[in-house]
Amino acid sequence: MKITFLGTGTSQGVPVIACDCAVCRSTDFHNKRLRTSVWIQVHGKSFVIDSGPDFRQQMLRANVRQLDAIIYTHQHKDHTAGLDDSRAFNHRQQQDIPLYGRQEVLNQIQVEFAYAFSEKRYPGVPHFELHPIENQPFDVQGVQFVPIEVMHHKLAVYGYRIGDFTYITDTNYISEIEQEKILGSRILVLDTLQKEPHLSHFTLSQALELIDKLNVPDAYLTHISHKLGLHAEVEKELPPNVHLAYDGLVLEL
Repeated sequence: MKITFLGTGTSQGVPVIACDCAVCRSTDFHNKRLRTSVWIQVHGKSFVIDSGPDFRQQMLRANVRQLDAIIYTHQHKDHTAGLDDSRAFNHRQQQDIPLYGRQEVLNQIQVEFAYAFSEKRYPGVPHFELHPIENQPFDVQGVQFVPIEVMHHKLAVYGYRIGDFTYITDTNYISEIEQEKILGSRILVLDTLQKEPHLSHFTLSQALELIDKLNVPDAYLTHISHKLGLHAEVEKELPPNVHLAYDGLVLEL
């Protein structure tokens, strides 16, 4: 399995528009974060988790040539807004793009991109197959995904475990039952917005506490805000088995 971080930033990205903080002014590429998404290549298949506003740029930068499905964590715009640009894969692969997500997520996508689902479609609009999922393992072209239900304030969000890799973004609470699904993972990617308390995201200390509790060998933090601090400085504060993810980072399992 090959995992490429397409984006590791929060909903505004980093730098934030019109912000003059040290992180937003930084010239270090580690501090340039598109909206959160990850590309997974496994068993000859190519999957993307979430299609945020930077989807087109992310596909071009990572040179993604094949897209077998998009799997959604939840329906917020920073995770869905770039879906229209998946039509390039319709043309290249001559097939509809399968979309997997909770029914509520798929419903929202049908509202936001209504033109792609109308009876009379304008030529060139994207084409999709909708696959509702629930909180139980499901198969995508021979690859098993295990949903992990987490809470993003009052919104249920799905993280996913694929083999020994677990990916969880946009959460401030994971129940004990759902935590059990993470146990035994070799790599955990976990939401970490900032150091100060937040209504709907883990803080750095909360994320580190959970990683320690789950005894994960390697963990990477994502959905990072400019408020977390400079990448190089925060890295020095982390345990040896924990790192800040950054755009373009590639992991292999």
